[in-house]
Amino acid sequence: MSDDPTCVLCGRPIPPDVPQSLHHLIPKLKGGKNGPTVLLHHICHKEIHAALSEAELARNFNTPEALRSHPRLAKFANWVAKRPPSFISRVPKKR
Repeated sequence: MSDDPTCVLCGRPIPPDVPQSLHHLIPKLKGGKNGPTVLLHHICHKEIHAALSEAELARNFNTPEALRSHPRLAKFANWVAKRPPSFISRVPKKR
């Protein structure tokens, strides 16, 4: 079993050499500057911000469970979970 932290979106381990980022569960612009953060693969973090606006994140998607329940993010997480932790890809823009 790996001691690496786990991405809260896709559930894959996040090795130290893999691009990663902290996600503010309530966006900084919406008052979450000192609020809780979660560690994500960089690709997972980019997908969250491609799928949801800052207002949507603050209002309805401010927990890991809520993020995983969003249809686009759930589909993405299911897809990316089959890739190795070091997988990097371009993230589509907002729809």
